[in-house]
Parts: sequence; C-alpha cells; structure tokens
Amino acid sequence: MGKGEHTRQAILDEAFALASCVGVGGLSIGMLAERTKMSKSGLFAHFGSKEELQLAVLREAQQRFAEVVLRPAFRQPRGLGRLRAIVVNWLDWTREANLPGGCVINAAAAEFDDQPGPLRDEVRNGLLALRRTLAETVAKAVAVGELRADTDPEQFAFEMEGIYQVAQQSRRLLNDPDADRRALLAFDRLVRDYAVDSAKE
Repeated sequence: MGKGEHTRQAILDEAFALASCVGVGGLSIGMLAERTKMSKSGLFAHFGSKEELQLAVLREAQQRFAEVVLRPAFRQPRGLGRLRAIVVNWLDWTREANLPGGCVINAAAAEFDDQPGPLRDEVRNGLLALRRTLAETVAKAVAVGELRADTDPEQFAFEMEGIYQVAQQSRRLLNDPDADRRALLAFDRLVRDYAVDSAKE
C-alpha cells in the first residue's frame, strides 16, 4: 500500500468510526478534517465530495462486515454449523469492529430508506446481497440434509434478519443484557421448526 492509499485508509478508518456515532448522513468533510487534523483540501484530494466519502464508508462497512461475520463462518462446513456461526458473529460484529454507536449499515438503512439516490442504492444493494448470501447458506443446509426439503430459504433468511434486528434494538435501546441469549434461543427455535427430525414428530 502506497503512502496515498495508506492515508486514504486512515481517513476512512476515522470516518467509519465516526459514522457509527453520527450516522453516514451526518458525516461531513469539515467534521472529518477536524478529527484527522487534516485540511479540507487534503481530504478532498482523497474524496472528491461528501457523497463520495459517504459511499466509501458504506463500502468499507460492507467489507468489514464480510471480514468479521461471513468469512469466519464460511470456514465451517456447509449446514447448520455455518448458519449458527453467522448468527453468533453477526451478534458480535459491532463489538469486534469497534463500533461504539452501533452498526453503520443498520443506521444507514434507516437514514436512506426513503431518500432515492446513490447512497440508498448502495445500502439497498448491500442488504440484498446479504439476504442472498443467507438464503444460499440455508439452501446448502437443505442440500446436506440438515434442514427439510420444503424449507423456504428466503423465509428462513428473512427470519434470521429479524432476529438480528430485534436483538440490536433490545441491546442498544432497551439495555437488555439478555439480548444475545434471547437471539440465539430464537435462532435455535427457528432451526427446530425446519429441522429434518421435526418432520418425524
């Protein structure tokens, strides 16, 4: 990594952490200049506009999510072990990624859901890609015989996302110390609903 790339990554690291607290929409070149002790013109040399900076932060968030949540889980064999690893890593991802204000992607989804444009498109495409990944992982659990053949992978993925969302709200807004435990119990119940053995009961 050259000096310019190193500087850009250092700026992006700061912007990523800041976005966790103020939201992607709250990021500004001026705010970041103050945090990084750089001039605005210096920042513009790396990010030509506020929107370009915000898009870079969203892409960074997706990349880090993949590194913290998905890649380690995909080292597990296909099946329920891999699915459960995704859930465990997902619940822990804001702590692992050192995001004091919570998930950047989650916050951006709420910020931009009704604001057409490149930022909304970036968030939407990232979330659709995640849902496809979850559904494909569920389908592989069906293929290896750990979930019933009539399992709807898209529905299963939808419910996994719901578990994560309510866990985050419970943890961050409601200060529920049992949020993660409840989330894992909900996931285990979801698995039981679709497990091969349940068809025999």
